[in-house]
Amino acid sequence: MSPARVLPYGRVEPVFPDSSLAIVGIGVQYPPYACKPQDLKKLALRHYRRTPALQKILAINENTGIDTRSVSCTIDHPLLNKPEPPTVDELSDFFLSEGVKLAVDASRRAIEEWGGDVSELTHLVATTCTNSANPGYDYYVARDLGVTGSVERTLLHGVGCAGGLAALRTAANIALLASYLHRPARVLVVASELVSPLARSELESLTQNQELRIGVTLYSDGASALVLSNGVGDTHGEKPLYDLLAWDSRTLPDTEKDITFDVHPNGWKVNLTPRVPALSCAAVPPLFNSLLRRTPSFAHLPYPPLAQDFDWALHPSGTKVISGVQKLLNLTPDHLRASYDVYKNHGNTSSATLFSILDRLRRMGEGREHAVACAFGPGVTVEMCILRKSLHYNRACSLSSEYMDFFS
Repeated sequence: MSPARVLPYGRVEPVFPDSSLAIVGIGVQYPPYACKPQDLKKLALRHYRRTPALQKILAINENTGIDTRSVSCTIDHPLLNKPEPPTVDELSDFFLSEGVKLAVDASRRAIEEWGGDVSELTHLVATTCTNSANPGYDYYVARDLGVTGSVERTLLHGVGCAGGLAALRTAANIALLASYLHRPARVLVVASELVSPLARSELESLTQNQELRIGVTLYSDGASALVLSNGVGDTHGEKPLYDLLAWDSRTLPDTEKDITFDVHPNGWKVNLTPRVPALSCAAVPPLFNSLLRRTPSFAHLPYPPLAQDFDWALHPSGTKVISGVQKLLNLTPDHLRASYDVYKNHGNTSSATLFSILDRLRRMGEGREHAVACAFGPGVTVEMCILRKSLHYNRACSLSSEYMDFFS
């Protein structure tokens, strides 16, 4: 391991070891239904009068840049059409049915691609911000997958849209310790979110209190999972999809009111202040530069790489955040092609979005050798990691895609 850098006030900035952590399987599962902008408008006007706040939200709804949002229940589902919005216990029951199913399906896809057996998993790290059951939903995911009781489970709470990368960071730290102890680590990382059932609650607050609650126009449902390996005891010839080179997290001071997602009798309430795009964008360059200095893969270079040398898997909090980071770092839409694609076709699936973007990115041709994954959550907290893509895998995906285009 390279020595740490000593910063002002005695703070130490650690340098990452030359670890062998790799993502060896990714799985994504979206629900079967799609919500278009006109569907949200139809649901809103079915239950609420045209107040100024509702009119403004419906106008925003038409200009989010999202064509369709993946949802677990259509606007005609009984849960969204009772006299009152669903209660938190009704929403929890729905999540522990549908949200768990999505998580299990995504996990099975990731495990199948990895090629190992469920019995070889050593840890399960999960996150969600749309359920707070005890035991947590990870218990039911483990049960339905057939994961043994000896697997160590960790469920993250309070990390919101940054949850996927926060869970990956947690898994990486666990796997590094296992490597230090010469023990195998195969960590299943899972994120699952059901936000669409909260639409009635959000619309209710919007019309009663005349609040601008833009979350109802952005968020969608889905689950994603990955398997992280430290390579110790590999008997399957694991093929890395991404090598995990560096990771970190930063929380901006005095921002606890800017992104919130708090419990309510009718579910959870999303709050995003107008400061969020500027705060999120401004936080990216310092964390990116910090990670560059501590990534051994770049130590031999005469100059550190630039932001434009990477593909970017950026969490699509909204068009202002994506375009703001793009402009700030002098990127092109091609650098962010996977983020734009997932946002346009599925919406913002909160913590589950980022792994979906990584999955999409690897299927869009070789691109650049390295990628940066970045997400924003309550706090405001920024999660980031640097990855090296497996070019031989991407090349195979690209050729497969070309053959599919030829025969279609």
